[in-house]
Amino acid sequence: MSGVVIRRATAADASATADVYLRSFAAALPTVVRPRSDDEVRAYIRDVVVPARETWVADAEGRVVGLMVLAEGLLSQLYLDPDWRGRGIGDRFVALAKERSPQGLSLWTFQVNKPAHRFYERHGFVEAERTDGSGNEEREPDVRYVWRP
Repeated sequence: MSGVVIRRATAADASATADVYLRSFAAALPTVVRPRSDDEVRAYIRDVVVPARETWVADAEGRVVGLMVLAEGLLSQLYLDPDWRGRGIGDRFVALAKERSPQGLSLWTFQVNKPAHRFYERHGFVEAERTDGSGNEEREPDVRYVWRP
């Protein structure tokens, strides 16, 4: 996909990265109650995620349209602006995650997020565990997926 660059996030990207997260979460997971306000999400992304995590963004001509966060073999976040889904950006993020974690990856997604299940399964992830959600902030049943090379 020409015109979209995948690069490490900088402090200047934090606000736009938070906006993508909030729009994506609202569009993909309308039934999931977020435990944090928009302002709390913005502060967390600005103060923790971008400066202290391996955070990547998809940049389309200077506009952040996606984000991915990696942490020691965990693909902890992958969100795309709803208007940018289906354009191969998620595929590029997963390829990068596999390259950065060649020993394998795991991730969590909510059970209600069937499109995410199909996406990750298409990329070779297999379901490893289901929970009742008692271990996540949202208290939403989730699924752990793993990928092994």
